[in-house]
Amino acid sequence: PKGRTVIIEQSWGSPKVTKDGVTVAKSIDLKDRYKNIGAKLVQDVANNTNEEAGDGTTTATVLARAVAKEGFDTISKGANPVEIRRGVMLAVEEVINELKKLSKPVTTPEEIAQVATISANGDIEVGNIISNAMKKVGRKGVITVKDGKTLHDELEIIEGMKFDRGYISPYFINTA
Repeated sequence: PKGRTVIIEQSWGSPKVTKDGVTVAKSIDLKDRYKNIGAKLVQDVANNTNEEAGDGTTTATVLARAVAKEGFDTISKGANPVEIRRGVMLAVEEVINELKKLSKPVTTPEEIAQVATISANGDIEVGNIISNAMKKVGRKGVITVKDGKTLHDELEIIEGMKFDRGYISPYFINTA
């Protein structure tokens, strides 16, 4: 919640100002080939977290770095990498079980607005808009957030379906 704002240079247009972990991770491209491989792995962590949870990408990348650093340090002191991995996987299972015990379902519009407000860096107006959107589209509905051309935040409902894949074959495209 107290993350810092980052300015990212873009190949076209104005620089992007963001606090979003996945956006920051995607922008990293290192000259050193081996360091860049590590950066790409962290990008995968951020992307997977974003796809699965929709938030928490910064936390996930910080945790990934800490686990990797401790793992590398332990391996450099002679530990077995296979045993390290096994231990990490056991720890992951324990953490997941504990989080499931501690979690509680979010069901009311007020609770949804609270969670959305936190995800929106404390912006209550955005939190309320997200809560209203969820009320209208339901738990299985798709909510897409886009940059607008005005200074105001607004909610627009569009009826239809969204597919997570393109056409099976380019021959299905009907341009006539």
